[in-house]
Amino acid sequence: MPTGPSRESAALVAIACGLAWLSPLRSSADEGDAAAPARAVVEKYCLSCHKGEEADGGLDLVKLMAKGSPSSNRKPWRRVKENVEGGTMPPDDHPQPSEAEAGALAAWIDAEVEKAGCDGPVDPGKVTVRRLNRAEYDNTVRDLTGVDFRPADDFPSDDVGYGFDNIGDVLSLPPILMEKYLAAAEAIASRAIDVGGDGEPPVKVYEGDDLGAAGGSPHHDDGRMLSSDGEVAVTHDFPRGSEYVARIVAYGQQAGDQPARMELRLDGRPLRTFDVAAVEGAPGVFEHRLRAPAGRHRLSAAFINDYWDPNHPDPSRRDRNLIVRSIEIQGPFRGPGDEPPPGHALILVNRPTKPEEFGDCAVAVLERFLRRAYRRPVTGGEVAKLVRLAELARENDESFERGIQLAVQAVLASPQFLYRVELYRPKRDRKGKVIDQPNGVPLSHDEVASRLSYFLWSSMPDDELFRLADEQKLHDPAVLEGQVRRMLRDPKSEAFVANFAGQWLQLRNLDAASPDPEQFRAFDEPLRVAMKRESELFFAAILREDRSLIDFIDADYTFLNERLARHYGVPGVSGEEFREVKLPTRERGGLITQASVLTVTSNPSRTSPVKRGKWVLEQILGSPPPPPPPDVPALADDSKGPLVGTLRQRTEQHRANPSCASCHARLDPPGFGLENYDAIGAWRERDGGLEIDASSEMPTGEKFRGPAELKAVLRSRKPEFARTLAEKLLTYALGRGLEESDACAVDKITKATADDGDRLSRIVLEIVKSDPFLRRKG
Repeated sequence: MPTGPSRESAALVAIACGLAWLSPLRSSADEGDAAAPARAVVEKYCLSCHKGEEADGGLDLVKLMAKGSPSSNRKPWRRVKENVEGGTMPPDDHPQPSEAEAGALAAWIDAEVEKAGCDGPVDPGKVTVRRLNRAEYDNTVRDLTGVDFRPADDFPSDDVGYGFDNIGDVLSLPPILMEKYLAAAEAIASRAIDVGGDGEPPVKVYEGDDLGAAGGSPHHDDGRMLSSDGEVAVTHDFPRGSEYVARIVAYGQQAGDQPARMELRLDGRPLRTFDVAAVEGAPGVFEHRLRAPAGRHRLSAAFINDYWDPNHPDPSRRDRNLIVRSIEIQGPFRGPGDEPPPGHALILVNRPTKPEEFGDCAVAVLERFLRRAYRRPVTGGEVAKLVRLAELARENDESFERGIQLAVQAVLASPQFLYRVELYRPKRDRKGKVIDQPNGVPLSHDEVASRLSYFLWSSMPDDELFRLADEQKLHDPAVLEGQVRRMLRDPKSEAFVANFAGQWLQLRNLDAASPDPEQFRAFDEPLRVAMKRESELFFAAILREDRSLIDFIDADYTFLNERLARHYGVPGVSGEEFREVKLPTRERGGLITQASVLTVTSNPSRTSPVKRGKWVLEQILGSPPPPPPPDVPALADDSKGPLVGTLRQRTEQHRANPSCASCHARLDPPGFGLENYDAIGAWRERDGGLEIDASSEMPTGEKFRGPAELKAVLRSRKPEFARTLAEKLLTYALGRGLEESDACAVDKITKATADDGDRLSRIVLEIVKSDPFLRRKG
């Protein structure tokens, strides 16, 4: 199971030598004979390192004796077996158990873990109240209000746990985020609903730190000063395509024979030029009416006639500068042909035709809106509070639309919208006493609808899911399967590709990759975009077209446009459009040969067998290595003298350090197998003038030469990969780290997947029908 943001990952490598084995080995007389060989292996090969306060990896086997038998500790025991069979412990410089000894230990673990069984009560796991992350917030706002302008771009980044940014335990709510929520709620409500009427359109004033400056001095006592050609700019959310008025309050420090000159620009496009003859103490107001499209756009005031004469006899006339005190934007102004924003009709499903209908219409509008915003049935009291808020607008002689706009703003800042809450509904006997339910309690149908939609769409349920929830049908396996298939066909499932695959494959890191431009001149923005898109389309095809998950390891096809095909040396592909391409050789095919993965697992100036090997261990085999000891130098800083030769040869010199050897024995082999790809994923035969050696041997004994044979080794470990992928998908679906009690669900998911031709879609379907997905701890 994924170990998440704890120290458990470091310990799990070390547990190949023991973790909690001693307690069951001595627990009862009837187990004694079966346990004796395993106990002997532990005592002979493990206790020298794993006991006491100084136990390696923080793993004190003596303290772990109280944890009980493997039947109650399935998760660590599975990892124990993997490391025993993989030969990763004890370290190479320690005495090694024979094949028979290791086999006896592994067999005993199998027997003990099997005793746990999955036929009895299984706890479906805890539920943490989860805040919407940034992607979920943007998508939910879009589907709820019709407003699609990514307000969460201004929010702080979400914390990550267990490899994903939708984990409830780490999604905190810092004060700055609450401030952002309040501002976003106002902006969204304004964009969603056209208040109409003859009143003055709203005004937004930017001043002080709201003003961004490029060129000249960033700060001035009276605003922003441009002492050389540059601009002061703001990014404004224009609610809809319409007319607006921009007002710039500015003045000049005058010099030369011209006044300071200012150019107003929208997204860099000049709109109008002003002569700013105003001076300090009497700034001018410069106004322009413009038409702007809906969305976030950059409005700037640019200084375009800088002047400097150090020899002028009057010091006050030597330097011409522009000072911008504020930028004001008013609108939208309703113009001929202007249509209300899309959210207007989506939200305002009813409108009063006479004053006495105000209350009833407000109830109809807000009851429907609240049902969708809170993603559950709402009470009359909840609706009444918002209707009262809307009525306050009427009391102030404002329109019905304005009243609904205020209510929508309040809803968008409420915890019921910002959080996904799954309530505990205990079963009680006739006397009201809670009945123990060891299998947990089922989620409500509305909660299942939300789990489905946020799993596959990163957004709220649609009308069909709400209907099925109202009809109490979302615990029916056939209905669930039909909905999953429908939802995966929907374009909104692109969010699942971007958010799950983007984090599992670490594609998000590609945005920050910065290969050395001197060494890798082929790398540019179009190539970066193409790398990412290849992996997204590859994942989507395997998911939506019922292809085998083994294609992730090795496939004879991929998705290319001309730019990426040229990078790969694949002929016959022209144009910017991506298409599925049959690969001519086995140099490519599968995730580990895709440029996106190869680039994010490289350093800026060279490849990194260690990073690539770590990626394979974590994302494919589910066997993460521990962090390196704190006193081990990085490859480039090895203290034993200069390292020479190919990168492989330098890495082997580095691992000669005993502190490095045990981890590198696991990390390096898959990384060496990918050395024919440079730091941006291009094929190469030589490194630094020397021929590349891409051969190696896995700790489990499989030998290979190059990426094609490495892929064959990984294919042979399909069960490990299938389990790893199932665990990662279940973690993402639940928004929490997996627990010991989830092991049975993962067993069922992987078995059903194997029985259905190893289809990725089957993993998704079985997750949705699993107890951890449909139930919660009682």
